[in-house]
Amino acid sequence: MCGISGWISYDRDLSAEGMTLEAMTEPMACRGPDAAGLWLDGHAAFGHRRLAVIDVAGGTQPMTVERNGRTVLVTTYSGEVYNHRQLRAELEGLGHVLRTSSDTEVVLHAYLQWGEDFAGRLNGMYAFALWDPRDQELLLVRDRMGVKPLYYYPTSDGVLFASEPKAVLAHPAAHARVDAEGLAELIAFTRTPGHAVYKGMHELRPGHTARVSRRGLAVRRYWALEAREHTDDLDTTVARVRELLEDIVARQLISDVPLCSLLSGGLDSSVITALAAQRSSGPVRTFAVDFSGHAENFSADGLRSTPDTPYAHALASHVRSDHTDIILDTADLADPGHRGAVLTAHDLPTRFGDGDTSLYLLFKAVREHSTVALSGESADEVFGGYRWFHDPKSVNADTFPWIAAGVAGGFSGSTGTREALLDSDLRTKLDLDGYTDRRYREALAEVPCLAGDTGLQHRMREIGYLHLTRFVQILLDRKDRASMATGLEVRVPFCDHRLVEYVFNTPWTMKTFDGREKSLLRAATRDLLPPAIAQRIKSPYPSTQDPRYTQALRTGLRAVLRDGDAPVQPLLDAAVVARASAVDASQDIRPGAELVLGLNDWLRRYNVALEI
Repeated sequence: MCGISGWISYDRDLSAEGMTLEAMTEPMACRGPDAAGLWLDGHAAFGHRRLAVIDVAGGTQPMTVERNGRTVLVTTYSGEVYNHRQLRAELEGLGHVLRTSSDTEVVLHAYLQWGEDFAGRLNGMYAFALWDPRDQELLLVRDRMGVKPLYYYPTSDGVLFASEPKAVLAHPAAHARVDAEGLAELIAFTRTPGHAVYKGMHELRPGHTARVSRRGLAVRRYWALEAREHTDDLDTTVARVRELLEDIVARQLISDVPLCSLLSGGLDSSVITALAAQRSSGPVRTFAVDFSGHAENFSADGLRSTPDTPYAHALASHVRSDHTDIILDTADLADPGHRGAVLTAHDLPTRFGDGDTSLYLLFKAVREHSTVALSGESADEVFGGYRWFHDPKSVNADTFPWIAAGVAGGFSGSTGTREALLDSDLRTKLDLDGYTDRRYREALAEVPCLAGDTGLQHRMREIGYLHLTRFVQILLDRKDRASMATGLEVRVPFCDHRLVEYVFNTPWTMKTFDGREKSLLRAATRDLLPPAIAQRIKSPYPSTQDPRYTQALRTGLRAVLRDGDAPVQPLLDAAVVARASAVDASQDIRPGAELVLGLNDWLRRYNVALEI
């Protein structure tokens, strides 16, 4: 998978700037624990940390193409191109000679053959940089769905870039400054494409490239969701979904290192696991997360009606997988060291509280056995699986439907809000409702529609677009950071752009033809699954229900109030925090407490300058 970094400067010679590049590259050692490399020459300097997955021996980076003793192209590359074998055969037929079996080299030669349009030929998850020494230009490229992150920071004479903000911020020219808009983006439960929270920094939008030259920086879109007429009947549509899924999983099973599947027992992960089991020569390895005493003491809430473990075990038995449960204790979730590791992985306070910590710990345990994992992430966004897709009030609300459904806190096992403990003047200044509304209007203005889209079909196309371009970015970023913090590559088959495009243009009546959520996915894969799993209602990633976890948060809040040097104190309503953190308090504080503790740690560790 890997971590990349780089520096382009047209006003200075970077050939002696190895120490600076090492400083930018080292913070991403977790993304690439297998090897490190630098390439410096004139106005370009590239860094790389490698997680070896394809062509372990030959895929070292940064990688170059040489012709007549001259370097004509260089890349620092992160990700996987799943159709690299097909592209390799095409390129070799056109006369290209490749010296490795890595997908990285395929990307280099694809650019040399087809120019910037080559990005449209790639199927996969990727973020990379290409430097052409001949014309002294840089090209940054990010995959269509934004599975892999890529940040850039324009400078007076070039640009800094990296897989993660921490690597950019390691350069002396970059500064951890956050203004009111950045803080609103951090707190609001949405994800604005291109917004990096840090002032002056940008995230390259999914499906975009950025070209840097002496003339400046120009961003170009090479892919976007488009509205197209769906002409297939229901049976053909179901068959096409199945055909796509089988091809996608087959491509994503290619690995030169141990591979497994993340199994929750829900429909999505079960489908991926069952398809993987069909194509594996031996038992597929599966892993699930659970909490001590969770299944025995489970209590249904507004998002989760059943515990995962019985269903995960049923699917593992059905496909005869080599299954392991990763059992976490409340002490693991509340441990400051683990919470600090999660903050460092994300470079920001996280949105899902204990869910982010448990995901990190799950991946850390999985990494002891496998280097690559398949995930069922994004099926709900593609097929319409969340409950608010089917709630008229949420659908018709004039805002993001997940916000209308009031589930932001519910993902972390709560009904509270993230901003509940902040100072009232700060909340007024941030105007989170107004900020969210502006971002909602921006998103709506982008939605592609057909002339025949009216009424419910028009609105559901909007709802689908909002999830595929905003909500899914929250989850993909979360999964990338948690997994790469442990050196684990997680692949997301449901983000294959061919599947996303096809289902996006399938009419809503067809997506719900049997009155259920994810009707198409159920129909296309029912034969693979036990009936109980095929019919199971959506249950999000689990959150601990142990009251000791909330008490640990209250203890943390009291420590913040006692610490006169706590950097978060000026942002808080001290009286509200005192009441909420009392030992006998009953207020539901989880999202607010997790935000406060995360902000405090973040402001201190990253030496953030708030400009609000």
